[in-house]
Amino acid sequence: MSAVPSVSSSLSSPSAIPLTARGVIALTGADRISFLQGLVTADVSRVTPTRAGWGALLTPQGKFLHDIFFLATGDQMLLDVEAERLPDLLKRLRLYRLRAKVELTDASDRFTVAAVIGDGAAALLGVPAEAGAARPYEEGAACVDPRLPDLGCRLLLPREAPLPAPVGDAADWDRLRLGLGVPDGSRDLIPDKSILLENGFDELGGVAWDKGCYMGQELTARTRYRGLVKKRLLPVRLDGPLPAPGTIILAGDRDVGEIRSGRDGMALALLRLDALAQETPLRAGDTRLTPAIPDWVRLPAKA
Repeated sequence: MSAVPSVSSSLSSPSAIPLTARGVIALTGADRISFLQGLVTADVSRVTPTRAGWGALLTPQGKFLHDIFFLATGDQMLLDVEAERLPDLLKRLRLYRLRAKVELTDASDRFTVAAVIGDGAAALLGVPAEAGAARPYEEGAACVDPRLPDLGCRLLLPREAPLPAPVGDAADWDRLRLGLGVPDGSRDLIPDKSILLENGFDELGGVAWDKGCYMGQELTARTRYRGLVKKRLLPVRLDGPLPAPGTIILAGDRDVGEIRSGRDGMALALLRLDALAQETPLRAGDTRLTPAIPDWVRLPAKA
């Protein structure tokens, strides 16, 4: 096992990468903050035009359903979500609306979601280079990624507006994310099954421990305070071909985890913590794996 420091994009100048797998939900109405506050893991009361957030919607049993970026602009809250699974999220949110004064609409046809990475990305968008710093931008919103500043910036831009930098390669974004060990929604977390604290949501600011109740809060808190996390999603270097997502990882003959997303010699893997303390080589099919622990990850002193 090796440790790696936080890394940032190797690009010498900013590029804008359309994130075509993301969509946007717009929330309007007087109760939009209180409505979300009782449902999601983030403290949306802190989301303002100058501060973005990130969190998740869970099942009542505390299992992952959707990851969500929260940006405020004007009299609306914009949710940056997975496009393919947006209808499911919209349906679930509408079920909980009841008498709340809030309207929810699919705004994906109005906004382009993009990552802006490379040296000077935050300065280009006019935001401080700190996690979650945000500002209105061209009737949309821009922010430094609220998880890690090394991930660059996110931009919700009106469809007709030009991107603020040359169009970049989506592979650059994926390589940056994988190297930092940051999950990408349901590519890395399994809906109705994954536990947030196994997937970095605590260290990455995706759970507000000082807010009131939200759906799945009891199990999430119990997992933290009773030390029940036995696995972690971690980046691994690959010596061999990229295994398919879901491929079982073995330490000798013992099942110690499985592969999630990957590219170009790197992948994310959900690994048992006790396997990290052993010297037995890890393999997924014909590929040898070497965990590379980012410095933002907090592991127990004894796994």
